[in-house]
Amino acid sequence: MKPLSLIEKAFFLKKVKIFADLDLDLLLAVAEKLHFDEYDQNERVFALNQAAHRMYLIVQGSVQILDERMRPLSDLTSGDFFGDESLFNEQPRSYFAICKSDTHLLILSRSHLLSVISECPSVAVALLQSYAQTLSCRLKREDPARL
Repeated sequence: MKPLSLIEKAFFLKKVKIFADLDLDLLLAVAEKLHFDEYDQNERVFALNQAAHRMYLIVQGSVQILDERMRPLSDLTSGDFFGDESLFNEQPRSYFAICKSDTHLLILSRSHLLSVISECPSVAVALLQSYAQTLSCRLKREDPARL
């Protein structure tokens, strides 16, 4: 797979839940900061306790999230994202992410997100609203009694 053009990245972002409510001009601002990368099957995207400065969006392929004992927590596919908590805190990774198949990812670093927000502050509000909804859904899925 060849890297995506700017407009292809923006249209892909529109399909990702955390970015779905953003207008096209905001999506283009975010898309401009995304980096494309390819991973092989069984390749580790990141490990437990690794420094965390990026989030990952799955364009194609699948990634398994594993706990500290390497037990599966979730399987993610195209349109899913992970590592997003690193954009909002500076804690090390609390889980492993390993590709279950050859996988193509778009990567957004914390510094690039901050750059987008400084250029277009409304991105921050839109992302926080989407993130709050997504986090609530994740918590319900993990432990319905929690909410």
